[in-house]
Amino acid sequence: MTAPNTDYLIAHLQERLAAEELGELGVRIEARGPGVVVTGTVPTARCREELVRTVDEELAGLTVRYDIVVAGTAAPDHPEEVT
Repeated sequence: MTAPNTDYLIAHLQERLAAEELGELGVRIEARGPGVVVTGTVPTARCREELVRTVDEELAGLTVRYDIVVAGTAAPDHPEEVT
């Protein structure tokens, strides 16, 4: 069971992320057990760092588990072969 204010803190965090540059990211924030899980994909390592910093600020004192993937945006180094 999560603390009553955990849901409030998550909602506030989601509003903050939506209002900032990070609002377009496909990130989910959910209360699970005694902590919070942040999952999704971000385009760059810089976005991941900014996301982690923002979440840590807003959810200070809570246990947060991150499952954030940085999408590869580099051009392919070889052509794709279709058979």
